[in-house]
Amino acid sequence: MYQPVVRLEDMSVRAHEGLVRCACEPSLPPPAIFDAARQLGRLPEIELLAARTVVAGYGFAEGHGRLFVNLSATALMDPTLRLSHLRDIVRAAGVDASRLIIELSERDVVEDMAVLAEPIRGLRAAGAQLALDDFGSGHSNFSLWQALGPEYVKLDRSIVHGVSRSSRQLAIIRALMQVAEEFRTDLIAEGIEDDADLALVRDLGIRCGQGYSLGRPVRQPVAAVPEARARMQAWPVPVRPTTSPAILAREVLVSNLLIEAPAVGLATSNHQVGAVFKRHEGLHALAVLDEGRPVGLINRRVFMERLGQPFAREIFGAKSCVEFMHAQPVVCDADTPVAALLDVLRGEDQRYLADGFVITRDGSYAGLGTGESLVRRVSEIRIEAARYANPLTLLPGNIPITVHLQRLLKGPSGFVVAYADLNHFKPFNDQYGYFRGDAMIELLANTMRAQVDARIDFLGHVGGDDFVVMFQSPDWRERCRAIIAGFNEAARRLFDPADLERGGIEAEDRAGHPGFFPITTLAVGAVVVSPGLSATPEQVATAAAQAKRRAKQDDQPFFETTLAS
Repeated sequence: MYQPVVRLEDMSVRAHEGLVRCACEPSLPPPAIFDAARQLGRLPEIELLAARTVVAGYGFAEGHGRLFVNLSATALMDPTLRLSHLRDIVRAAGVDASRLIIELSERDVVEDMAVLAEPIRGLRAAGAQLALDDFGSGHSNFSLWQALGPEYVKLDRSIVHGVSRSSRQLAIIRALMQVAEEFRTDLIAEGIEDDADLALVRDLGIRCGQGYSLGRPVRQPVAAVPEARARMQAWPVPVRPTTSPAILAREVLVSNLLIEAPAVGLATSNHQVGAVFKRHEGLHALAVLDEGRPVGLINRRVFMERLGQPFAREIFGAKSCVEFMHAQPVVCDADTPVAALLDVLRGEDQRYLADGFVITRDGSYAGLGTGESLVRRVSEIRIEAARYANPLTLLPGNIPITVHLQRLLKGPSGFVVAYADLNHFKPFNDQYGYFRGDAMIELLANTMRAQVDARIDFLGHVGGDDFVVMFQSPDWRERCRAIIAGFNEAARRLFDPADLERGGIEAEDRAGHPGFFPITTLAVGAVVVSPGLSATPEQVATAAAQAKRRAKQDDQPFFETTLAS
């Protein structure tokens, strides 16, 4: 059997992977054959038979490309499988070894790289190339990649399948793309079984792909994949999954807040503590250690105030510093995420914020952190995270919205930007409080999620009650009207019965003037962006904002316009 390997840029067939099936037991999974052979000590024998079968049956016709031949490290390092055996197979097929790519399975742990490198050198000398298979699975080995310098690395199905829905898988693939560029290696994405994954992998710039969405294993090699080509020609710009704020917060560690500071022991006197504070005028606190491990924290301000009382120096000066230490300080490892210290900010005991916290490495004292730096860093994290994803709805924020808009403007197809905003939301929020206000924002987010095609329609949260959808779905008008109708109906359940009966609420407007405000509803302004339009993201955003204002001003909750060149 042969499965095509396709160059994704132009959807042309560049090679095939030779696969084997058991003729006498068609339902027997192929790995079971090789696992049984391995247990019987006959793996090199059956791998050589498989190689002979796929090479002999390939034909090497024009347009079929090269042939990937699977060989394990165990077989290649086995002395019974000689290089001459492989050369005889190629010679019998009447082709040059340059038409072959040896696909090295990563199921084996290679302990002696030199033993494996010897047969690889021989194959390359004959003209064959090398590919690493299943990279990203259990035994993935960067040292193998570095030592052997393969021309191709196949990304395992576990990191490719579902990448269109996983920001983490996307991050892994991007990182491997950087490694591949440094090593001058071509990546092949295996296990592409979904068109959304295919479109995203292609959009990322992965050179080649393999999987059911491109072509299933067949008895005869193919020269083209017309169905997959047609589907990708009609496929819009894919939506890339975005990173959540929680992940961004976990990336900032307590070590970023570390201040190298002296510490004292349990036997240190208060006179000595005062001398340390005098030498280090900027030191906000002093850790107390017991055999290198923190057991307390002395706040500079509290210490100076108490020791400044009448007769305090005479009474306490020679005594242990334990008299003035906080015996239950916050202690955290340097590798702890800053987000884990949020309870310090939320807690009622403000001593922890004033004292700061002790930072350790492997249980031993490393330094101090201040409450001020913690507050500042947490604020920065929240601001930065909000730019990438809204903390309430977890929808993409301003930066991902702009990036996707830029990609759409560079794409070959037209699209629609729909800007959604609530009518009379502020009076509702003022009347019922922010808990119910947040519930209305989440209701809008969930209503919009239910009406977009996440593979091709990008839903973002600008902030507050402002949302944006970049539609590539052809039925975008119907989707917009369904969002408006669905939200307007569900939002009524957030009002008290008395206000529903009156048809609105008594509240103040933005200028502070009292008035009557109707039940909150949704307005959507849409801008149609034609294919090939020369426009900037700012121009499109401005046009969408103007369309939204028209929708809020008119009696109809939906307004549509076209962006002219």
